[in-house]
Amino acid sequence: CDAIRHWCGWESQLWLPADSRHLYARGRRRMRVAASVSGTRSSPVSSACWIQSCAEMLCRLSVRWLQPRPALQLRGLGPPVVPAPTGGAKPSALPLWAVASVSAVGPSGAGGWYEALATSAPVQGAEDVLLFAHTASGLPWWGSILLTTVALRGAVTLPLAAYQHYILAKVENLQPEIKSIARHLNQDVAVRANQLGWSKRAARLTYLKTMRRLVSELYVRDNCHPFKATVLVWIQLPMWIFVSVALRNFSTGATHSEGFSVQEQLATGGVLWFPDLTALDSTWILPVSIGVINLLIVEIFALQKVGMSRFQTYITYFVRAVSVLMIPIAATVPSSIVLYWLCSSLMGLSQNLLLRSPRFRQLCRIPLTKSDSDTPYKDLFAAFYAKFISRK
Repeated sequence: CDAIRHWCGWESQLWLPADSRHLYARGRRRMRVAASVSGTRSSPVSSACWIQSCAEMLCRLSVRWLQPRPALQLRGLGPPVVPAPTGGAKPSALPLWAVASVSAVGPSGAGGWYEALATSAPVQGAEDVLLFAHTASGLPWWGSILLTTVALRGAVTLPLAAYQHYILAKVENLQPEIKSIARHLNQDVAVRANQLGWSKRAARLTYLKTMRRLVSELYVRDNCHPFKATVLVWIQLPMWIFVSVALRNFSTGATHSEGFSVQEQLATGGVLWFPDLTALDSTWILPVSIGVINLLIVEIFALQKVGMSRFQTYITYFVRAVSVLMIPIAATVPSSIVLYWLCSSLMGLSQNLLLRSPRFRQLCRIPLTKSDSDTPYKDLFAAFYAKFISRK
């Protein structure tokens, strides 16, 4: 008990609430009395007294811990959000998946995780970029959103995508050497296992451990670790989220700039069948277009992979499901966000097609691989025709 008490820091009593410290003191007194009677410090009687007091104390604490706590108040997240008057005619542009978090707003006006994200520094930076593009270009808001998307995708994600293809090409060129090493290593391990009498499990573990080390050395030698190819995801996904939340702030009137409401400008900054960028797209043209383009991107990726592994197959089906799920989600957010998603998907499709060009790959110094083709677009059309059209 003394060792446990010392390890848990019970001697200090600092971790105990004020109304539970008397239980601790009572247990200590019981132990002293029991020790004086039995003549030993760690007698069974003293231990039983201590355990009884600990049980009473834990019961008291469990009642306190199970009581509902008030919501945490987030402080210092930014200026207070003052929604612009909408006249009660427009539906709320708040996404359905954020209502549960933002609805639990305390008396001081602090919200949940979504409100913390909406007032974070990266989102405010995205708002500044959008406002700068709108002010500098003088375009209406639909043109400013299009211009910002093209600029961000061209200046940030396109170089990262080219770097991703550079790494993947070097990894692909290493596959013959990796297969040769695996074949020779398997033979060496089999001979060694016969000499030393290893079991099949021990031989297998030795093979896997040595193979991992040799493959890692190859990646270090050519500076092409596959994890470097994921840098595009870690940059593109947060950027997509921050710009989407910034447009949501604009559409709901949560952001004002120099005395004017951005929401009022977005209400008249649309074009064609969506003149109001703060309203939902009742025609569903934008949401369906997003789903179709995303599915097209997934199919282009699947067609260029001849022998996909089981994991790659599962990922492909998962991304297809997400692309379909984006259609009803896009129908519940303001048209400004959906327009950004559509422009981003179109840029992603153009980016994937551009990176298949032999001239562009040569310009980016992407190594040649066995899977490269001199006529990539003709091969892509033939594969698409064979998969979706000719078999009907």
